Amino acid sequence: MIASDRRVREVFIELSDTLVDDFDIIEFLDRLAAHCSELLGVSACGILLADHHGALNLVAASSEEARMVELTQVQNSEGPCMDAFRTGHPVQVADLREARIRWPRFTGAAVDAGYLSVQALPMRLRSTVLGAVNLFSQSTGQLDTDTITLGQALADAATIGIVHQRALARQEIVTEQLQTALNSRILIEQAKGFLSHSIDIGVDEAFALMRSYARANNRRLTDVADDIVQARLRLPRPTG
Repeated sequence: MIASDRRVREVFIELSDTLVDDFDIIEFLDRLAAHCSELLGVSACGILLADHHGALNLVAASSEEARMVELTQVQNSEGPCMDAFRTGHPVQVADLREARIRWPRFTGAAVDAGYLSVQALPMRLRSTVLGAVNLFSQSTGQLDTDTITLGQALADAATIGIVHQRALARQEIVTEQLQTALNSRILIEQAKGFLSHSIDIGVDEAFALMRSYARANNRRLTDVADDIVQARLRLPRPTG
């Protein structure tokens, strides 16, 4: 491992800073790929992230060669990241030339690109695995324990950042939905009062009239209420 303690601290501080309005997950993971190559002393890094269907997709790579190798992995559903994602455990191969039977297409692409060993680290938080990080080396041999530990820590820090952002996004959606519901409720109450006053009926009767009209015309009650308040719709006073 070639990184200084100071540089490692700087990178972790940067990866933890996801509380920004313009947070961009792709840029975030591009930085992670570059930092992994820098701090861990590997030749290249690729990152795969699962979509909402659970399928891995290439989201970042520190070099064009690594990107092409990772695309081969995704397209053929074979490779160390796939295994790390499925099992939630690291996968290390000291000599990729010995893994041709295990991952024939991935291994061929990786060796052709000049990579001879690989370490895949799961991006996980407790039992949830979001993706995996691939560390490529142009030489054979296993990474030392300290390097693997730091690599996993970087992957974990990125995972926490992604999970945090997803939680914020869900909270924003819930908040927006709640506000929309409150606005709709206010609009309906206004329409009830407007209709009750304009055709001289009770508030409950006005609401029943609005609801009946909405159902009969296959319209949302909120839209009907808005039309009434904006004087775009006039409902007749019920007879009988």
